[in-house]
Amino acid sequence: MRHNLRRFLPSLGGLIRGEVPADTATEAIPVIDEAMAVGILDLAVRIGQTMLATGASASEVTATIVRVSAAYGLGPVHVDVTYNSITASHHRSGAPLPFTLLRVVRQTAPDHDKLRRLQSLVADIGDGLDLGHARTLLREVRRSPFRYGPGIVIVAQATLAVGVAVMFGAGPLTVAVAFFAAGAAAVTQALLSRAQVPYFFSQIAAALVLTLVAALTPLLAMTSIPGGDSVRPSVIVASGVVLMLAGLTVVGAAQDAIDGFALTATGRILELMTQTLGVVLGILAGLQTARVLGLTMEPPSAALPLGSVPLQFAGAALIAIAVAVFNGAGLRIVVVSAILSVVAWLGFLAASGIGLEIAAASGIGAFAGSFIGVLAAYRLHVPAVAITTAAILPMVPGAAVFRGLLGIVESGDNPQIMLEGFGTLAAAAVIGVSLAVGASLGIYLGQPVRASLGGVVRARARLRR
Repeated sequence: MRHNLRRFLPSLGGLIRGEVPADTATEAIPVIDEAMAVGILDLAVRIGQTMLATGASASEVTATIVRVSAAYGLGPVHVDVTYNSITASHHRSGAPLPFTLLRVVRQTAPDHDKLRRLQSLVADIGDGLDLGHARTLLREVRRSPFRYGPGIVIVAQATLAVGVAVMFGAGPLTVAVAFFAAGAAAVTQALLSRAQVPYFFSQIAAALVLTLVAALTPLLAMTSIPGGDSVRPSVIVASGVVLMLAGLTVVGAAQDAIDGFALTATGRILELMTQTLGVVLGILAGLQTARVLGLTMEPPSAALPLGSVPLQFAGAALIAIAVAVFNGAGLRIVVVSAILSVVAWLGFLAASGIGLEIAAASGIGAFAGSFIGVLAAYRLHVPAVAITTAAILPMVPGAAVFRGLLGIVESGDNPQIMLEGFGTLAAAAVIGVSLAVGASLGIYLGQPVRASLGGVVRARARLRR
């Protein structure tokens, strides 16, 4: 009887208390007071501020701020991103008023290596990084200098012009002059930037220097330099135009407009138009100056022909590498950008081969590069905007812009040539819009596919565990 009672009582106690497995994990619910909530929100907004300043889109910045806040248990958080400021607010339950933080983005310059480090930091925060350690790492990222020195950046900018010249099948002398002209324009912009001259006037000055160098190239025919009579000024100016349009946020502006961030998109589009106008005014001033000096250039009657297909691919890859370098990218982003530029140009050639117009073919090439770029960015942990920008740049219509401007300046009293010049400029603008739309569509359609792949990867990881 006593033996049965001893067996029954532990069973009854286990029934009342319930069996607790020894390996059951307990999760501590964080207690977030007001000071901690402010610290979490400040960290999230500072990360978003740095991302916006280094080239991320407004939607990506908003999602990151919400994600970082949620990782530390703070929610809901309401975020408002404009062109030059970020506002985030959190209303605690039962509190009479919410607390709100505002950060101003004073200067924007692409820095894709810093953007990659920020994305890595956000991933670590999602994996449970301590708040204090996250603040320390963010401070290190924000204070880190640009990856490359001014000399390397100028050489990379001049190399971009070499890539454009190679795509047009230019000879060695034309390539060398294009490198020199673009380098002179890059040095001009660097000096004016150090003097804190607004970027609009910097664009005018650089385009003026570039055009004057190109106007002087016919003088090479009077020398004994081999190939001096075969230098094409149009190729030199077209190379420089692509260089000066390389830093513009075409994809970011279009993506913000599509995502519904109207104010941010309007600011970026206005900046894009202003800086493009600076290039146009600089080229016009250079052409008029050359005309006064007696160095006239005849407007080409047709579009500049491209070189052979291998040269086109080589030039596209060289352009992408140069863009990635002077945007501060590391080796991984540089290699991926070169590969994607070849993919985008292959899409352009395939679309052109079936009879599509240049604008439509450019949009398809940009779509192919950006769609594959979004997927590659997820797998390789690099910013999508970094490799997408470099991939579509070989399709920027720099030659068409110069041909239209040259036709307008040299038209004189001939209205037909002037109308042809305006028509060429309008066609170049359509190509630019097509590039922006194609790249944005590729990013828009690639994001859900990337999310699905991410879900599959996480599910497989859980199964392996």
